[in-house]
Amino acid sequence: MTSDRFYIENSSQFDGQVVTVKGWVYHKRSSGKIKFLVVRDGTGLMQSILFKGECSEDSFAQFEKLTQESSVEITGKLRKEPRSPGGYEMGVQSLRVVQIAEPYPISPKEHGIEFLMEKRHLWVRSARQWAALRVRSEIIRSINEFFDSQGFIRFDAPILTPSPCEGTSTLFSTAYFDQTAYLTQSGQLYSEVGAMAFGKVYVFGPTFRAEKSKTRKHLTEFWMVEPEVAFADLEDNMKLGESLIEHIVQTVLSKKAEELKILERDRSKLESIRAPFPRISYDDAIKILDKKGIGVSWGEDFGAPHETALGEEFEKPVFIHHMPSQIKAFYFKQSDTVGGSGVSGTGRYALGCDLIAPDGYGEIIGGGQREDNLDVLMHRISEHSLNIQDYSWYTDLRKFGSVPHSGFGLGVERTVAWMTGVEHVRETIPFPRMLNTLRP
Repeated sequence: MTSDRFYIENSSQFDGQVVTVKGWVYHKRSSGKIKFLVVRDGTGLMQSILFKGECSEDSFAQFEKLTQESSVEITGKLRKEPRSPGGYEMGVQSLRVVQIAEPYPISPKEHGIEFLMEKRHLWVRSARQWAALRVRSEIIRSINEFFDSQGFIRFDAPILTPSPCEGTSTLFSTAYFDQTAYLTQSGQLYSEVGAMAFGKVYVFGPTFRAEKSKTRKHLTEFWMVEPEVAFADLEDNMKLGESLIEHIVQTVLSKKAEELKILERDRSKLESIRAPFPRISYDDAIKILDKKGIGVSWGEDFGAPHETALGEEFEKPVFIHHMPSQIKAFYFKQSDTVGGSGVSGTGRYALGCDLIAPDGYGEIIGGGQREDNLDVLMHRISEHSLNIQDYSWYTDLRKFGSVPHSGFGLGVERTVAWMTGVEHVRETIPFPRMLNTLRP
């Protein structure tokens, strides 16, 4: 690929010039001596116009053969046209067919989700899927940009692990020579290793949960970014999380405006996403839910209706902190009171925090302060009926220079769903893995 290759997204740099677009037929129509061809090249759409007398007879003949998704190379002069996709159109001088596509299975008519999932390898070419996945790419780029600019070290965690991170009921297991290995639920325990070595790190990669869930928010394979910071407490953690979300949102608004337009996303709801975000305790959240008539008993985790109601209350992301210890993992530091800084024993509250996105998209960040006391951690591992020997390497972190530390996990797909406004997380990753979806 040469550096001077023309791409549709760079049309403003080539106004008035003759260029060649290499791409695929999006759709076409004919009006006598004028023919209209919309072509996509992966970076955008361009309307191309064939005038009788301005392009060769052969090009006119080739136009008639074109089917949806046929691959072509068209050459012509660019000109501004606000009514065209991307604001530019081409006056075609020549058209070369690379391949005439067979009848395309995904037509403008409505298709069922099952059919579209079977054709996911083709569905990603459609405008909304294309736009959502380009937003995903920008979100991932902005996440790396944020942490790199803050001096974090990227610290890659293994995908195959010898023990669970968050419990044994949602693990995918696999044979590992003469042992059993598990697909990682989270890179967090390994990010804590990194924090003790480098001060502040982030793990970024795929994670797996064997949850038999069919909700619009769950995938069995999804991506998480998991920062961890030494000498950071719960409040430090929330500040880091809201700064990251603000950076992601404002970056996407700035760089992916055309994609958000295709997705018909209400930009006004995103433009107001600025730190700091509201913070409420679990206890206060219960009071709000009681007033809304969807109460929950103390000690129960919040479900989708509760998260949606809390999101509606604030109309922007809201942190819920100091959750009941009984619903949090073994590694959370605990406190006897809301606002407490942690105790050297079993407390009523976990120093955790969940960030709930508005518009019903639920939790996009989950994390908190980790237990840094060896004796307490050992007790918690035993309390959760986990094999202490499996975590000997992890408990070593509390023997050799233990310090307060905190971190969180941000789910990429839920963040993309919220940012794009798509209905289901299956549209936020190229090849979604769900309870009954393993192909393509």
